[in-house]
Amino acid sequence: MDPVSVGLLVALAGGAGGEMGKSAWSGLSALVRKPFHRGGNSADDQFSSGENELALLNQAPDDTARAQALSTALAVRSALDSEFRAELNAWHAEAQQVPLIQIRDVHNTVSGGNNDFVIQAGNIQGNVSKTTLAPPTN
Repeated sequence: MDPVSVGLLVALAGGAGGEMGKSAWSGLSALVRKPFHRGGNSADDQFSSGENELALLNQAPDDTARAQALSTALAVRSALDSEFRAELNAWHAEAQQVPLIQIRDVHNTVSGGNNDFVIQAGNIQGNVSKTTLAPPTN
C-alpha cells in the first residue's frame, strides 16, 4: 500500500472535490473509526488507529504536519491490520478519482485602444514581467 498523500488528505479535509470530496472524506472517517484489529501482539497497542490524527486534521484542514501524522497513522495501521489495509486500498483508489482542482468560469473584458499589455491566464505562480523593444528605425 502506497501511503496516502499529504496533499490528498489536505485537499479532502479542506473540502476540495465538491460532493465527491465530501463523500471521500466521510468514507475515510468511517473507515478510521472501525475497530482496530491489531495483530494480537500487545506491543501493537501503542499504535494509533488514526482517529486522533483524523480529528486534528479536521480541526485545521490546511495543516500539512497534521496530514502527515494521519498519513503515517494510516500506513502503520495498514501494516498491522490486513482487513483495514484492503479497505484503505479500496478507499484510496476511489479517492484518487476525486477531481481536486476546481475549474471556474473566467470572463475577461479588454477595452480601450491604448495598445497596453494584456495577459489572460489562469493561475500564475511567480513574477510576470513585460519587456518591450524599441520600434525599428528605418
